[in-house]
Amino acid sequence: MRRCVILIMTLLIIVSVACAQGLKPYILGAVSEEPLDIAKTYTRAHLDSAGFEILGEYAPAGDYDRWVIVITDPEIIAAVENFGGLRGFAAAIRVALTEENGKVNITYTNPLYLGNAYFQDDYQEVAHHWIFVNRKLDDMMRKLGVVDGRSFGAKVGMSAKEVRKYHYMFGMEYFEDVVELKEFPSFTVGKNTIEAELEKGGTTDLVYAVEIPGQDLKLYGIALNGSEGESHFLPIIDIATPKHTAFLPYEILLMGDTAVMLHGRYRIALSFPDLTMTTFGKIMSTPGDIQDLMESVTE
Repeated sequence: MRRCVILIMTLLIIVSVACAQGLKPYILGAVSEEPLDIAKTYTRAHLDSAGFEILGEYAPAGDYDRWVIVITDPEIIAAVENFGGLRGFAAAIRVALTEENGKVNITYTNPLYLGNAYFQDDYQEVAHHWIFVNRKLDDMMRKLGVVDGRSFGAKVGMSAKEVRKYHYMFGMEYFEDVVELKEFPSFTVGKNTIEAELEKGGTTDLVYAVEIPGQDLKLYGIALNGSEGESHFLPIIDIATPKHTAFLPYEILLMGDTAVMLHGRYRIALSFPDLTMTTFGKIMSTPGDIQDLMESVTE
């Protein structure tokens, strides 16, 4: 018992220090000298042995120098179960492998950033879940290559309070300003409709799905294909190093009888908080294009 208390206190101190330095969207876990295919194999194996559930994987934007493995964990599911609703967007974490400068950067969405963004003022009640997931990922990365561990994705990190209340600028959307895609007669009808449409492929493909036990809540990660999809907007916005490959895939949350998505002006900005207005202007149509693609799988 004493050891457990010491461990928890140590983790809380580590997280407090990290938060004091500012939260950023991603963590560069490790750098591998192995070819991408071998690094993928090792990463899958270590995720599995660490107890993570692999939900799906794909090459975002059809770029085979990039690979995303989407995972979940009992701690994550427990956090979502506590509150349900829009917290369902937090049910998955994205681990990315990107070949850059002859090496493979293994990165992932920062659990503490994600938890604060999606749980907001309720975060403190589920913080212990995210702290353990954060530590688990950190420990696992030590087996994959040269450990880095630094967070990235923003020049200056944000405080937990800033992440919880994040929006890009005055007049732009917050987390709760979701786009309602469609209301169905029931949760079951919604699932059947979305999954049947995704099965057809074309401009959208299913990357993963995770359903929250005991709740009418299911999260879908969807690859966006076609001329207005990922291959169009990702090269425009992902211009820094390390790459923000773990930004994708985009999600639909079926919440009861209603399918919703995070507004593009929130979801993109949360993942690229340093995006300039000039760059944002180059993808002005992208939030609407993403909405059109998502609506196509709810028809």
